[in-house]
Amino acid sequence: MIKFKQVNCHFLMLFFVILQLSAQNKKGPYKIKKRTYTYQKIKSERNLKLDLYQYKKKKTNSPLLIYVHGGGFSSGKRNDKIPQYFSKEMAKNGYIVASVSYRLTMKNNGFGCNVSSNLKVDAFNEAAKDIYMAAQYLVASKRSFKIDDQKIILVGSSAGAEAILHLVYGNTSFKKDISFAGLVSMAGALTTLKNITKQTAIPTQLFHGTKDQLVPYNIAPHHYCKKTDSGYLKLFGSKAIASKLKKTKESYLLYTLENGDHSWNTRPIFEAKKYIVDFIENVVINGKYVQKEIIR
Repeated sequence: MIKFKQVNCHFLMLFFVILQLSAQNKKGPYKIKKRTYTYQKIKSERNLKLDLYQYKKKKTNSPLLIYVHGGGFSSGKRNDKIPQYFSKEMAKNGYIVASVSYRLTMKNNGFGCNVSSNLKVDAFNEAAKDIYMAAQYLVASKRSFKIDDQKIILVGSSAGAEAILHLVYGNTSFKKDISFAGLVSMAGALTTLKNITKQTAIPTQLFHGTKDQLVPYNIAPHHYCKKTDSGYLKLFGSKAIASKLKKTKESYLLYTLENGDHSWNTRPIFEAKKYIVDFIENVVINGKYVQKEIIR
């Protein structure tokens, strides 16, 4: 009996130690710190900033995700609820996440069919330039931030998706010396497909609803404007981009929502997070070759 009690006592002690260690391990990954940095000073406007999310005690270099919010280039903030939620969730998976502000060049114009198509194209390109400057700032501080600069992934929603797509595949006039490892676009589009080549293509994940009335799923005018509208601008959506990537033999995943509307510029963050994490981990980081289309 005495021996039995001692064994149980030892067992209980071991049990409580395991519980304590489990609690510590469970708590550890959730200690995410957020710091704000100015990556570009602008005299005529507010300085451009980014919020950096990562583990409090980080010892090794990690992949960097740069998240770009939506809002039609006229609204939205890097620290809105959805960007904050996404950034924290991805940081819990071990990534460093930068939620980035950019110039809202259409703030006083809107983004509809009465807005010049030239202004729309300028908005795409200027936002792309801002995101690239943010990437330069982060890479310049890669040692202190513990960033693996060979694994930088761009993620964007709506206008943010258009910004990152044009950064990688658009007619940008600025010289780029940073290579991006992958791209995740939620309800984005391009003004041309000609710059998607075997030399420029990178692993790309695309989410889009087939009934998106703002950013076309395949090939159609922006906001479905008429040819007589000053804002008429032909865009190539996720389906068209995926078709071009297929020809280049580059990895891609097209996630199509049958009858999905423009709300799918953020819904994947909540409803398809597993697909985002799997794509980044397996395809972008570990180099698995995938050409896949999912219809939901």
